[in-house]
Amino acid sequence: MSGSLMNFKGFYMKICHLTSVHPAEDIRIFVKECQSLQEAGHDVSLIVANSETYTKNDVQIIGVEARSSNRFLKMVKGPSAVYKKALEVNADVYHFHDPELMPVGLLLKKKGKKVIYDVHEDVPEQVLSKQWIPKPLRKIVSFTVKTAEKLASKRYDGIVTATPTINNRFRTYNSNSVVVHNYPIMGELLDDGHESPLQTKEALPPHLRDPYALYVGSITKIRGVFEMAEAIGLANQKVPMNLVLAGAFAPPALQSELEKKEEWKYIRYTGYLDRPGVKQHLKNAKVGLVLLYPEPRYMVSLPIKMFEYMAAGIPVIAANFPLWKEIVDDAKCGLCVDPLNPEEISNAMQWIMEHPEEAAAMGQNGKCSIIEKYNWEHESKTLAMLYEQLSRRETRVVSE
Repeated sequence: MSGSLMNFKGFYMKICHLTSVHPAEDIRIFVKECQSLQEAGHDVSLIVANSETYTKNDVQIIGVEARSSNRFLKMVKGPSAVYKKALEVNADVYHFHDPELMPVGLLLKKKGKKVIYDVHEDVPEQVLSKQWIPKPLRKIVSFTVKTAEKLASKRYDGIVTATPTINNRFRTYNSNSVVVHNYPIMGELLDDGHESPLQTKEALPPHLRDPYALYVGSITKIRGVFEMAEAIGLANQKVPMNLVLAGAFAPPALQSELEKKEEWKYIRYTGYLDRPGVKQHLKNAKVGLVLLYPEPRYMVSLPIKMFEYMAAGIPVIAANFPLWKEIVDDAKCGLCVDPLNPEEISNAMQWIMEHPEEAAAMGQNGKCSIIEKYNWEHESKTLAMLYEQLSRRETRVVSE
């Protein structure tokens, strides 16, 4: 066996991650978890619904077909196809990432396999604001999901949660529950010493030569797109600046609605960006925005974009939720505002533009906090320890 396998205490595990919803190269699943486990010396594969089959960075991505125009049929076909392929892989440990795969996890347990449930979101809370679920049914569906998670999680060998709040609930179901925060990979967004095409004003396309605030992620009403738009209009009454939106509108019709507004002339829409594209914009943005509405599930979340702004060394303007405010104030990396108040958002944007030295210091503070605390390299150790516990029970010993 290779030296990397021997470095993992003389044994390895055959690990298979499962998703019926996420894309093949999802940042948390593939880039962070699968690759970290592969680098630790494990044999890692990832089964993905409606993906091609290929190998990347020594992780085998296995696509299964589960397409359907019907939402309900898709929720049935996906898990069924994933389970069938999972049996063919015959791994030691199965690590799944979607609540609809809970029955798959239980079936794999019956086959004598080790199973880990990775809980990215507080799904029962999410259900309460799902537009496609009729409002009278949302509380019933939320309760049903919560009950299913409780009963199923008691059977699994481990639970991975993305936030402490989610973990507090799951630890009452399964004592082997750990928090693996979705923090940035330290080496990806920190300055690598090479000049980006967007680092100098001369290299920028004409429409981006003014200073700009950046929002990266899904563009929705509940994530504050209309408040950001109004704020950029107010800010331009005093300071010339743009708002760059990088992501996809959801629903797509939202874009047409926003384009009709007067503030659209200050907005530059990039569409979805790949990781190099995101990195380039982060290097030239003056400030990063994360202004979600004060929904219960958002107020206890830890948005990856806030930490990516910090890793890139730009100040953040964040919603003033107690948890977020504690992080931003402790790191001294930005400003917190009422996400429903465009005037407050605008004032924060203006302050950043008018105080470049203080803003630069905030950016540097954020970067230092990523290096010291909020990074994936630290979180991956928690993930590795969970697998090490499982491997003590059932491992494949590496021969000399």
